[in-house]
Amino acid sequence: MCMTIKDKYIDPFTDFGFKWLFGTEENKAILISFLNDLLDIEHKIVDLKFRNLEKLGLNIVDRKAVFDIFCTDEKKNNFIVELQRGKQKYFKDRSIYYTSFPIQEQSKKGDWDYSLKKVYFIGILEFEMDENKHNDNYLTKVQLTNTDTNEIFYDKLTYYYIEMPKFKKSESELSNHLEYWLYMLNNIQDLTHIPKVFKDDKLLNQAFDMAEFLALPKEKQFAYQHDLKTRLDYKNVMDYAKEMAKEEGLKEGLKEGLKEGLKEGLKEGLKEGKEEGLKEGKEEGLKEGERKKQLEIAKNLLDVLEDETISLKTGLDIKDIKSLRDK
Repeated sequence: MCMTIKDKYIDPFTDFGFKWLFGTEENKAILISFLNDLLDIEHKIVDLKFRNLEKLGLNIVDRKAVFDIFCTDEKKNNFIVELQRGKQKYFKDRSIYYTSFPIQEQSKKGDWDYSLKKVYFIGILEFEMDENKHNDNYLTKVQLTNTDTNEIFYDKLTYYYIEMPKFKKSESELSNHLEYWLYMLNNIQDLTHIPKVFKDDKLLNQAFDMAEFLALPKEKQFAYQHDLKTRLDYKNVMDYAKEMAKEEGLKEGLKEGLKEGLKEGLKEGLKEGKEEGLKEGKEEGLKEGERKKQLEIAKNLLDVLEDETISLKTGLDIKDIKSLRDK
């Protein structure tokens, strides 16, 4: 495969780009900085140890989990960091399922008091969660709480969901170091140089240096190209599916609109027809009543007046009066 990479920096939302920047031993300081900025923890992380990304269930028949990044700090606290590009119906369920593995592996044989180390799940999402569609906050923190008091019931299991499409701050609007990281993730592909606001930040400069495509070893460039092609293919498929869905939606909307329009038109037509019919019927009734009255008067005058005079008095035609005489 041969691709021409036009961007200066690699895409951090590819599997390769994300793990290259945040999941390698040489870039461990970048991940530590990101987690310390994100997590609401009393004691900052000093060191991290990357763990096996594939976790097996307790039994051979149990399903396994494969994490993007899985590590522990010097206090044995656990951190799972997941990049999720495509919208997934049961992503919340998956995040709960993933955290069950570092909990289970803490079990000990023999006498054990069930004391657990903390587990953190961090989901970096390239989509908006349906549950938060009316909420503009890009960061959601979830813990077990007492529903009566709203107090934290258990603080050793915490979930952070970052909805990247909701992070729309410009360079001049950045207010903390976490937003520096998020700005970098969202914009690095469109940049040709390190933003001025990052000028004196050693770790962010390191991240930008590591993200330069041409600085990658040749085998890493190939791996990134392959991963980028997969991402672009997926994007094209999704864009095409959205376009088809949009066209289908327009067709259905037009069909439903015509259907509703016909219903409303028929309803209005019946209403107007009824009103017009009543009006015309009333007018015809009045005319018919007036004619009957004229004929009745004419009958009473047949014996005393001539036809022409009766016509003048009643407004009837001579033919009508002669018809009355014939009867």
